[in-house]
Amino acid sequence: MIELTINGVARQVDVEGDTPLLWVIRDTLGMTGTKYGCGIAQCGACSVLLDGQATRSCVMPVESAVGAQITTIEAIERHPAGRKIVEAWVSGQVPQCGYCQSGQVIAATALLGQTPKPTEDDIAAAMTNLCRCGTYNSIADAIRHAATAA
Repeated sequence: MIELTINGVARQVDVEGDTPLLWVIRDTLGMTGTKYGCGIAQCGACSVLLDGQATRSCVMPVESAVGAQITTIEAIERHPAGRKIVEAWVSGQVPQCGYCQSGQVIAATALLGQTPKPTEDDIAAAMTNLCRCGTYNSIADAIRHAATAA
């Protein structure tokens, strides 16, 4: 048994230690907001917060997450920056197809959690997730809006 803390709740899962965290979150625990995209940590659809850092869960062995605080999109609004990001995403109507958006929101939350007033360079460096619909300008606008929200 492996014990994880996900969204503030201690959970025990009966999986092999090398199972990717993404599959534990989605298949074992049924939290499907975190998406599978590429399986090689390139696209970011699988991003979760691991102790506040945006982390690609598709290549992270679950045993590497033991002892960490894991936050998925299902609980992102409990994070102060996450709440601001979600509000900015909604008001800016950021998503098009929406598939990548949970990972985008996770990455933006990590950015604002670490850098509350990011520069354009900070945004460009942090937002490396891919979006097939090309909503990059709307994403950056939403981050700027969230950074100035009270």
